[in-house]
Amino acid sequence: MKRPLDAPAGAVIGVPGKNRLTLHCTWNSGRPWSRQAAAGATPDLLAQALGSGQLTLPRGRADNALQAEHLRYRWGLPPRHTNLIPMLQYLTIPVTPFQQNCSIVWCDATRKAAIIDPGGDLDMLLAQIKRLGLTLEQIWLTHAHIDHAGGTGELAQRLQLPIVGPHPGDQFWIDELPQQSVMFGFPPAQQFTPTRWLHDGDQVQIGNETLNVRHCPGHTPGHVVFHAPQIDRAFVGDVLFAGSIGRTDFPQGNPQQLIDSITQRLWPMGDQTVFIPGHGPESSFGRERQSNPYVGGT
Repeated sequence: MKRPLDAPAGAVIGVPGKNRLTLHCTWNSGRPWSRQAAAGATPDLLAQALGSGQLTLPRGRADNALQAEHLRYRWGLPPRHTNLIPMLQYLTIPVTPFQQNCSIVWCDATRKAAIIDPGGDLDMLLAQIKRLGLTLEQIWLTHAHIDHAGGTGELAQRLQLPIVGPHPGDQFWIDELPQQSVMFGFPPAQQFTPTRWLHDGDQVQIGNETLNVRHCPGHTPGHVVFHAPQIDRAFVGDVLFAGSIGRTDFPQGNPQQLIDSITQRLWPMGDQTVFIPGHGPESSFGRERQSNPYVGGT
Protein backbone atom coordinates (compact mmCIF):
# COMPACT_ATOMS: atom_id res chain seq x y z
CA MET A 1 0.00 0.00 0.00
CA LYS A 2 1.39 3.40 -0.96
CA ARG A 3 1.87 6.26 1.44
CA PRO A 4 3.46 9.70 1.04
CA LEU A 5 7.10 10.11 1.98
CA ASP A 6 7.03 13.88 2.27
CA ALA A 7 5.84 13.82 5.88
CA PRO A 8 6.90 16.90 7.85
CA ALA A 9 8.78 16.63 11.13
CA GLY A 10 6.60 15.06 13.79
CA ALA A 11 4.04 13.79 11.31
CA VAL A 12 1.94 10.77 12.21
CA ILE A 13 2.28 8.28 9.40
CA GLY A 14 1.05 4.73 8.94
CA VAL A 15 -0.82 2.26 6.82
CA PRO A 16 -4.62 2.11 7.26
CA GLY A 17 -5.52 -0.86 9.42
CA LYS A 18 -2.04 -1.00 11.02
CA ASN A 19 -0.64 0.68 14.09
CA ARG A 20 0.23 4.32 13.62
CA LEU A 21 3.62 5.72 14.53
CA THR A 22 4.80 9.24 15.23
CA LEU A 23 7.90 9.86 13.11
CA HIS A 24 10.07 12.82 14.09
CA CYS A 25 12.30 13.43 11.10
CA THR A 26 13.41 15.80 8.37
CA TRP A 27 14.44 15.15 4.80
CA ASN A 28 18.14 15.60 4.13
CA SER A 29 18.88 18.61 1.96
CA GLY A 30 19.95 17.92 -1.58
CA ARG A 31 18.42 14.45 -1.81
CA PRO A 32 16.58 13.70 -5.08
CA TRP A 33 13.16 13.25 -3.50
CA SER A 34 10.47 15.30 -5.19
CA ARG A 35 7.02 15.60 -3.69
CA GLN A 36 5.62 13.67 -6.65
CA ALA A 37 8.12 10.82 -6.30
CA ALA A 38 7.64 10.71 -2.55
CA ALA A 39 3.89 10.43 -2.88
CA GLY A 40 4.30 7.22 -4.90
CA ALA A 41 6.70 5.49 -2.53
CA THR A 42 5.83 2.37 -0.59
CA PRO A 43 6.31 1.79 3.14
CA ASP A 44 9.21 -0.50 2.28
CA LEU A 45 10.91 2.35 0.43
CA LEU A 46 10.33 4.65 3.41
CA ALA A 47 12.00 2.11 5.69
CA GLN A 48 14.91 1.86 3.26
CA ALA A 49 15.21 5.65 3.14
CA LEU A 50 15.47 5.76 6.92
CA GLY A 51 18.03 2.99 7.02
CA SER A 52 20.20 4.45 4.27
CA GLY A 53 20.32 7.95 5.71
CA GLN A 54 18.16 9.69 3.10
CA LEU A 55 15.84 10.60 5.96
CA THR A 56 17.34 12.04 9.13
CA LEU A 57 16.28 11.44 12.73
CA PRO A 58 17.74 13.27 15.74
CA ARG A 59 20.31 10.64 16.70
CA GLY A 60 21.86 9.95 13.26
CA ARG A 61 22.30 6.89 11.11
CA ALA A 62 22.17 4.23 13.83
CA ASP A 63 18.88 5.62 15.12
CA ASN A 64 17.59 5.88 11.53
CA ALA A 65 18.09 2.17 11.04
CA LEU A 66 16.50 1.40 14.40
CA GLN A 67 13.47 3.51 13.53
CA ALA A 68 13.37 1.76 10.15
CA GLU A 69 13.10 -1.59 11.89
CA HIS A 70 10.20 -0.22 13.96
CA LEU A 71 8.45 0.80 10.76
CA ARG A 72 9.15 -2.55 9.14
CA TYR A 73 7.68 -4.38 12.12
CA ARG A 74 4.63 -2.12 12.40
CA TRP A 75 3.90 -2.55 8.70
CA GLY A 76 4.43 -6.30 8.65
CA LEU A 77 7.64 -6.14 6.61
CA PRO A 78 10.55 -8.57 7.12
CA PRO A 79 13.52 -7.31 9.16
CA ARG A 80 16.49 -5.89 7.28
CA HIS A 81 19.97 -6.33 8.75
CA THR A 82 22.17 -3.24 8.55
CA ASN A 83 25.86 -2.64 9.25
CA LEU A 84 25.70 -0.64 12.47
CA ILE A 85 27.91 0.00 15.47
CA PRO A 86 26.59 -2.45 18.12
CA MET A 87 24.13 -0.66 20.39
CA LEU A 88 21.10 -1.11 22.58
CA GLN A 89 18.02 -1.69 20.46
CA TYR A 90 14.37 -2.15 21.28
CA LEU A 91 11.04 -3.10 19.80
CA THR A 92 7.77 -2.06 21.44
CA ILE A 93 4.73 -4.29 21.01
CA PRO A 94 1.28 -3.42 22.43
CA VAL A 95 -0.18 -6.35 24.37
CA THR A 96 -3.38 -7.22 26.25
CA PRO A 97 -6.78 -5.59 25.68
CA PHE A 98 -5.31 -2.49 27.38
CA GLN A 99 -2.71 -2.13 24.57
CA GLN A 100 0.14 -1.95 27.05
CA ASN A 101 3.52 -1.18 25.49
CA CYS A 102 5.73 -4.19 26.19
CA SER A 103 9.31 -3.58 25.02
CA ILE A 104 11.91 -6.11 23.98
CA VAL A 105 15.36 -4.57 24.55
CA TRP A 106 18.58 -6.18 23.41
CA CYS A 107 22.31 -5.80 23.08
CA ASP A 108 23.06 -5.83 19.38
CA ALA A 109 26.59 -7.16 19.95
CA THR A 110 25.56 -10.24 21.93
CA ARG A 111 21.90 -10.64 20.83
CA LYS A 112 20.96 -11.05 24.50
CA ALA A 113 17.56 -9.59 25.39
CA ALA A 114 15.35 -8.52 28.27
CA ILE A 115 11.62 -7.95 28.12
CA ILE A 116 10.01 -5.00 29.90
CA ASP A 117 6.49 -5.44 31.29
CA PRO A 118 5.22 -8.68 29.67
CA GLY A 119 1.60 -8.13 30.60
CA GLY A 120 0.26 -10.88 28.34
CA ASP A 121 0.14 -12.27 24.78
CA LEU A 122 3.28 -14.27 25.58
CA ASP A 123 3.21 -16.44 22.45
CA MET A 124 3.21 -13.34 20.25
CA LEU A 125 6.10 -11.82 22.19
CA LEU A 126 8.16 -15.00 22.02
CA ALA A 127 7.51 -15.26 18.28
CA GLN A 128 8.96 -11.78 17.80
CA ILE A 129 12.00 -12.65 19.90
CA LYS A 130 12.56 -15.71 17.71
CA ARG A 131 12.10 -13.63 14.55
CA LEU A 132 14.77 -11.20 15.73
CA GLY A 133 17.19 -14.02 16.55
CA LEU A 134 17.50 -13.03 20.22
CA THR A 135 18.15 -14.96 23.42
CA LEU A 136 15.74 -13.82 26.12
CA GLU A 137 17.55 -13.73 29.47
CA GLN A 138 15.63 -11.44 31.86
CA ILE A 139 12.24 -9.94 32.70
CA TRP A 140 12.26 -6.29 33.85
CA LEU A 141 9.19 -4.74 35.49
CA THR A 142 8.31 -1.07 35.90
CA HIS A 143 5.40 -1.87 38.21
CA ALA A 144 2.96 -4.64 39.06
CA HIS A 145 -0.40 -3.66 37.59
CA ILE A 146 -2.05 -6.54 35.73
CA ASP A 147 -1.54 -5.14 32.22
CA HIS A 148 2.22 -4.77 32.87
CA ALA A 149 2.95 -7.83 35.02
CA GLY A 150 0.13 -10.27 34.22
CA GLY A 151 2.28 -12.61 32.13
CA THR A 152 5.41 -12.38 34.27
CA GLY A 153 4.94 -15.43 36.48
CA GLU A 154 4.06 -17.71 33.58
CA LEU A 155 6.91 -16.44 31.39
CA ALA A 156 9.47 -16.76 34.19
CA GLN A 157 8.32 -20.31 34.95
CA ARG A 158 8.16 -21.35 31.32
CA LEU A 159 11.71 -20.19 30.44
CA GLN A 160 13.31 -20.16 33.91
CA LEU A 161 14.00 -16.43 33.70
CA PRO A 162 14.95 -14.06 36.53
CA ILE A 163 12.45 -11.32 37.37
CA VAL A 164 14.10 -7.95 37.96
CA GLY A 165 11.97 -5.26 39.60
CA PRO A 166 9.93 -3.44 40.46
CA HIS A 167 10.66 -1.64 43.76
CA PRO A 168 9.48 -3.41 46.97
CA GLY A 169 6.71 -0.83 47.31
CA ASP A 170 4.69 -2.83 44.76
CA GLN A 171 4.69 -6.08 46.76
CA PHE A 172 0.98 -5.72 47.55
CA TRP A 173 0.18 -5.34 43.83
CA ILE A 174 2.07 -8.57 43.09
CA ASP A 175 0.13 -10.33 45.85
CA GLU A 176 -3.13 -9.16 44.27
CA LEU A 177 -2.36 -10.19 40.68
CA PRO A 178 -4.85 -13.11 40.75
CA GLN A 179 -7.59 -10.76 41.96
CA GLN A 180 -6.59 -8.13 39.40
CA SER A 181 -6.92 -10.65 36.58
CA VAL A 182 -10.45 -11.54 37.66
CA MET A 183 -11.44 -7.91 38.13
CA PHE A 184 -10.30 -6.83 34.65
CA GLY A 185 -11.12 -10.00 32.74
CA PHE A 186 -7.52 -11.05 32.09
CA PRO A 187 -6.29 -14.66 31.91
CA PRO A 188 -5.38 -16.01 35.37
CA ALA A 189 -2.19 -14.32 36.57
CA GLN A 190 0.36 -15.97 38.83
CA GLN A 191 1.93 -14.42 41.90
CA PHE A 192 5.71 -14.38 41.87
CA THR A 193 8.68 -13.30 43.92
CA PRO A 194 11.12 -11.03 42.08
CA THR A 195 14.61 -12.43 41.80
CA ARG A 196 15.88 -8.92 42.46
CA TRP A 197 14.06 -5.89 43.79
CA LEU A 198 15.15 -2.53 42.35
CA HIS A 199 15.92 0.73 44.14
CA ASP A 200 16.70 4.25 43.00
CA GLY A 201 20.19 4.46 41.54
CA ASP A 202 20.47 0.77 40.68
CA GLN A 203 21.54 -0.45 37.26
CA VAL A 204 20.42 -3.35 35.09
CA GLN A 205 22.51 -4.97 32.38
CA ILE A 206 21.77 -7.03 29.29
CA GLY A 207 24.75 -8.21 27.27
CA ASN A 208 27.16 -5.30 27.04
CA GLU A 209 24.48 -2.65 27.66
CA THR A 210 23.66 -1.00 30.99
CA LEU A 211 20.52 0.97 31.90
CA ASN A 212 19.99 3.18 34.95
CA VAL A 213 17.08 2.69 37.33
CA ARG A 214 15.10 5.53 38.91
CA HIS A 215 12.40 4.97 41.51
CA CYS A 216 9.39 7.05 40.38
CA PRO A 217 6.47 6.53 42.79
CA GLY A 218 3.07 8.14 42.40
CA HIS A 219 1.19 5.88 40.00
CA THR A 220 2.18 2.99 42.24
CA PRO A 221 4.51 3.18 45.26
CA GLY A 222 7.05 0.79 43.71
CA HIS A 223 7.18 2.13 40.16
CA VAL A 224 10.61 2.31 38.50
CA VAL A 225 11.81 3.52 35.10
CA PHE A 226 14.72 2.31 32.98
CA HIS A 227 16.97 4.96 31.40
CA ALA A 228 19.30 4.19 28.50
CA PRO A 229 21.42 7.36 28.09
CA GLN A 230 23.51 5.76 25.34
CA ILE A 231 20.51 5.99 22.99
CA ASP A 232 18.60 8.78 24.78
CA ARG A 233 15.66 6.54 25.63
CA ALA A 234 13.68 5.95 28.83
CA PHE A 235 11.11 3.22 29.47
CA VAL A 236 8.77 4.98 31.88
CA GLY A 237 5.78 2.67 32.31
CA ASP A 238 2.73 4.61 33.48
CA VAL A 239 4.52 7.62 34.99
CA LEU A 240 4.23 9.87 31.92
CA PHE A 241 2.39 9.73 28.59
CA ALA A 242 2.34 11.85 25.46
CA GLY A 243 0.02 14.64 26.59
CA SER A 244 -0.88 13.13 29.95
CA ILE A 245 0.43 11.57 33.16
CA GLY A 246 -0.30 8.39 35.10
CA ARG A 247 -3.40 7.85 37.18
CA THR A 248 -3.12 8.28 40.93
CA ASP A 249 -6.57 7.06 42.01
CA PHE A 250 -5.38 3.50 42.64
CA PRO A 251 -4.53 2.25 46.15
CA GLN A 252 -1.43 4.04 47.43
CA GLY A 253 -1.34 6.36 44.43
CA ASN A 254 -0.06 9.84 45.24
CA PRO A 255 -0.48 12.86 42.90
CA GLN A 256 2.30 14.97 44.42
CA GLN A 257 4.73 12.04 44.38
CA LEU A 258 3.96 11.52 40.69
CA ILE A 259 4.65 15.16 39.82
CA ASP A 260 7.86 15.07 41.86
CA SER A 261 8.94 11.88 40.09
CA ILE A 262 8.46 13.50 36.70
CA THR A 263 10.07 16.84 37.47
CA GLN A 264 12.91 15.63 39.72
CA ARG A 265 13.80 12.28 38.17
CA LEU A 266 12.66 12.30 34.53
CA TRP A 267 13.37 15.89 33.45
CA PRO A 268 17.06 15.72 34.49
CA MET A 269 17.53 12.98 31.87
CA GLY A 270 17.37 15.76 29.28
CA ASP A 271 14.88 17.30 26.86
CA GLN A 272 16.33 15.20 24.04
CA THR A 273 15.37 11.92 25.73
CA VAL A 274 12.61 10.03 23.97
CA PHE A 275 10.42 8.03 26.33
CA ILE A 276 8.45 4.87 25.76
CA PRO A 277 5.29 5.09 27.86
CA GLY A 278 3.14 2.22 29.07
CA HIS A 279 0.41 3.16 26.62
CA GLY A 280 0.23 5.23 23.46
CA PRO A 281 2.91 6.83 21.28
CA GLU A 282 6.44 7.83 22.16
CA SER A 283 7.29 11.45 22.92
CA SER A 284 10.24 13.38 24.33
CA PHE A 285 10.72 15.00 27.71
CA GLY A 286 11.36 18.32 25.99
CA ARG A 287 8.05 18.18 24.15
CA GLU A 288 6.13 17.27 27.30
CA ARG A 289 7.81 20.03 29.31
CA GLN A 290 6.43 22.48 26.76
CA SER A 291 2.98 21.16 25.98
CA ASN A 292 1.79 18.54 28.48
CA PRO A 293 -1.26 20.05 30.25
CA TYR A 294 -0.29 18.45 33.57
CA VAL A 295 3.44 19.12 33.76
CA GLY A 296 4.07 21.64 30.98
CA GLY A 297 6.24 24.53 32.11
CA THR A 298 7.74 22.63 35.03
